[in-house]
Amino acid sequence: MEKEKDRSRWSILIIVLMSTFMSALDGSIVNVALPKMATALNVTTSSIQLVATSYLIVIAGTVLIFGKLGDMLGKSKMFKFGLGLFTFGSLLCGITSSFPILILARIVQAIGAAGTMANNQGIITQSFPQNERGKALGFLGTSVALGSLVGPGLGGIIVGAVSWEFIFLINVPIGIIALFYVNKLLPKGHKTVKGKMDSIGAILFMFTIVPLFAALDEGLNRGFTDPIILLGFIVAIISFIIFIFVEKKRENPLLQLEIFSNKLFSLSIFCAFITFIAIFCNNIILPFYLQNVMNYTPQHTGLILMVYPLLLTVVAPLSGALSDKIGSEVLTFIGLVLISLGLILMSTLNVDSTLVSMIIFIGIMSVGMGLFQSPNNSLIMSTVPKDKLGIAGSINALVRNLGMVCGIVLATTLLYSMMSSKIGQRVTDYVAGRSDAFIYGMKTVYITAAVISLIGAVLTFLRLASRKKSKES
Repeated sequence: MEKEKDRSRWSILIIVLMSTFMSALDGSIVNVALPKMATALNVTTSSIQLVATSYLIVIAGTVLIFGKLGDMLGKSKMFKFGLGLFTFGSLLCGITSSFPILILARIVQAIGAAGTMANNQGIITQSFPQNERGKALGFLGTSVALGSLVGPGLGGIIVGAVSWEFIFLINVPIGIIALFYVNKLLPKGHKTVKGKMDSIGAILFMFTIVPLFAALDEGLNRGFTDPIILLGFIVAIISFIIFIFVEKKRENPLLQLEIFSNKLFSLSIFCAFITFIAIFCNNIILPFYLQNVMNYTPQHTGLILMVYPLLLTVVAPLSGALSDKIGSEVLTFIGLVLISLGLILMSTLNVDSTLVSMIIFIGIMSVGMGLFQSPNNSLIMSTVPKDKLGIAGSINALVRNLGMVCGIVLATTLLYSMMSSKIGQRVTDYVAGRSDAFIYGMKTVYITAAVISLIGAVLTFLRLASRKKSKES
């Protein structure tokens, strides 16, 4: 009986990992195909970016709603719905030859992805006992990393071998197989929480996230002082203020603000947010440095960039298993220190840097992220009561997406501001023959990212120290 239970929870984990892998893959697989898609659909390069950004924006705008619905109607039910919708959206993406319909299909796909992302951590936390939870959540972190890792390479192979439609159609058979097993394996009757959906909160939240992401994304092209960009920020800020006010008054709010009164939960969420900002500063800058400054080919660059997720894939499950034995807080602290160290070392790169030193620096960052991510996920999910697992998982997924976007915006804004001041005129692209200006901007980005990560490390250390004191007294 115990063996059967054991087998069924690991089977559940495999299905959840498969679905999470697909959702993460679809955030990165399209990037390589965008130029081909722009030509095929007869749209401009700047317009085709919407295929990538619409997916991230919609996930961020709807993930909390699915977390709440998961707690109300059952996490398994919402996960199945999300997986089904994601598979249907993938089919739509693959069979259309119209740009507006492709964007609509991406939105359908993203809503489905949000349904699975908001409830995957809750399902794992409910299925696994405390002593195995870190390991299981570690595998979940690995599947997100693998999805991002395999995306660009797989996208390139598929577009080269067949055509761009197949980067979406590949999800359909996998989705159907996963749906079959999800129906068979996922527990039918999880405890649910009575209550109505907070529709006003949901609308206000979308009016906060969508204009904010859109303004951040488009601000780089139009400039952040453009009236339309400023209007986006104003709408987001006003909506957010009203959202907080409404949530405090409601009996069944979309976001139970008292969840943040748990200091460990709030600090773990904050550390996740700033870590994703720091790491995405690196993710956006490094490919430019490798191709424009060091003159590596795209294939060569792809191989160097693979060092990061490959190491993460090995370290994340190990650190998850380790957190079950020695506790999560020490590991998150060591992880944040290593991330900061890696980023400081990356700031020393220049035109004469060797490939070996570069790989060592990336490796230090990657091991740090691997040590940090699984234990931090474990901390987030273990600090909340069972009836709040859905909302906790969705806040975690939301924070990850927010951190990614903020990291990209911070890195590109800093880079081009510093390059502009060095060259003496406004630039928004790499300037041929001015590697010195790029290195100058890149150094600033890496030092800023390192400082952001260090703030998380200091906060974690202070929490560790105060916990030790209270235990001793």
